[in-house]
Amino acid sequence: MNGKILKLIFGFAAGISLSLAAQDRPNVLFIAVDDLKPLLNSYGQDFMHTPHIDKLAGKGVLFSNAHCQQAVCGPSRASLLTGMRPDYTGVWDLKTRMRDINPEILSMPQYFKNNGYTTVAIGKIYDPRCVGRQYDEASWSVPYSVSSEYTYPEEYGEPALSYYAREESKVIVDKLTIEAREAGAGNIHKYVSERYKPSTECADFPDDAYMDGQICNNALGYLDELSEQDDPFFLAVGFKRPHLPFAAPKKYWDLYERDEVQLAAYQKPVIDGVDIAYHKHGELQSYSDIPRLESFSDIFSNLLSQDKQRELIHGYYASVSFIDAQVGKIMMRLKKLGLDENTIVILWGDHGWHLGDHALWCKHSNFEQATRVPFIISYPGIEQGAYNHPVEFVDIFPTLCDASGLKIPSHLQGQSLVPALKDLDYSVKEYAVSQFDRGPTHGYSLRDDRYRLTIWMKNNYRTFMPYDKELVLDCELYDYQEDPNETQNLFRSKQHQDIADRILGHFQEFISKQNRELADAGSKI
Repeated sequence: MNGKILKLIFGFAAGISLSLAAQDRPNVLFIAVDDLKPLLNSYGQDFMHTPHIDKLAGKGVLFSNAHCQQAVCGPSRASLLTGMRPDYTGVWDLKTRMRDINPEILSMPQYFKNNGYTTVAIGKIYDPRCVGRQYDEASWSVPYSVSSEYTYPEEYGEPALSYYAREESKVIVDKLTIEAREAGAGNIHKYVSERYKPSTECADFPDDAYMDGQICNNALGYLDELSEQDDPFFLAVGFKRPHLPFAAPKKYWDLYERDEVQLAAYQKPVIDGVDIAYHKHGELQSYSDIPRLESFSDIFSNLLSQDKQRELIHGYYASVSFIDAQVGKIMMRLKKLGLDENTIVILWGDHGWHLGDHALWCKHSNFEQATRVPFIISYPGIEQGAYNHPVEFVDIFPTLCDASGLKIPSHLQGQSLVPALKDLDYSVKEYAVSQFDRGPTHGYSLRDDRYRLTIWMKNNYRTFMPYDKELVLDCELYDYQEDPNETQNLFRSKQHQDIADRILGHFQEFISKQNRELADAGSKI
């Protein structure tokens, strides 16, 4: 992609403003949940205790076929918050800062701030590794160092390593910290966490003994403050669970019975699958109570006992219910302050999460369990129900602009979903596009109403380059109507060849269209 064109596009968009009076616009409550897959009662998982998110879904539109752009925190959030795909933000990992690549890139909260909104971030909105110290200073009216200050109950104090509230854990962490200093360790946190970092914690403590309870408290405080001002607000609240470690108060663990936890139905490799599609669940491997993998082939062995699998899944359930309770507190305060009638509420999880399917754990893939996300919008006056056509995270920026009466920046790569909010049968787009890398091989995944085609491109191919069929290493095709667990790759099936060719044609059209649109946006400046 031409870097000069990108800089022109982003610079032009940053200067756009509107004449509509700021106080006439709706507020935006923007709720992000880390690692939350669509494991919610409202998404058909009736064993889950998620009454508050379900209530929010019942008052708005639930997007049942929504997908992230890349199933890992940093790239997913950078893409969502700029309305640009990872190949254009340049953020494909957890160490690249988006403004190091594109200094003038326009973020969604920045655009709302430029148009009269007070913007505040609490908790995890961007991945901190992909922005500067002030969490992308250009995005926020209130410095992040102020909005992220937490006050833990004196009785419990701050959790050890940010996550572990139990006194036993704090004693171990303190002992290891002293040991690390005496050993002259260059990175004390690394030294400690390599020796003590359990994957779960269940403690009979109140919500605000954990960071997510603190995030909720801060959100309630800022809602009180923002309700007293004339300008509209964009309040972004980012919860940390159900990201590992699954540390949550005991009352949420008690909502589920361990012996009733169901293991993943299909824990084998795909028939006629593609080896490069899998990973070694390195994130889970970083926890001190998880057995080490000796080789890549071990992912399909019984590495994790069924008891440990149930413990992890139970912990994930408990963490989801913990966050649901925090969402409930925020929604109650919004209503109490009389803000619910003029506030767009959006809730999303930044990507899915494998819970043992294909013997995979965590995210980092192009499979359905990693790319599919919960995504809910609630606002008085819109149609209520489920929207089943594909949508993607790059659609959120233009949608919130459209719903708020702001002009949609012309360079954005998504489409407004406002027509879908008015008509649940209206198809905004034919497919959603996700991607994930395996070294120099990059997988691009197109998901439509029924099928997914993943195209693995070699030699560091990116979609700002012309399509070259000689760079196609391999492909996967899945039919979710007949095979929701992705047990068989149908790409080489003769009876599915027309379907594979059709979606492959969509991929080529997608590449040509997006590059043409970006070039046009640059030429108009």
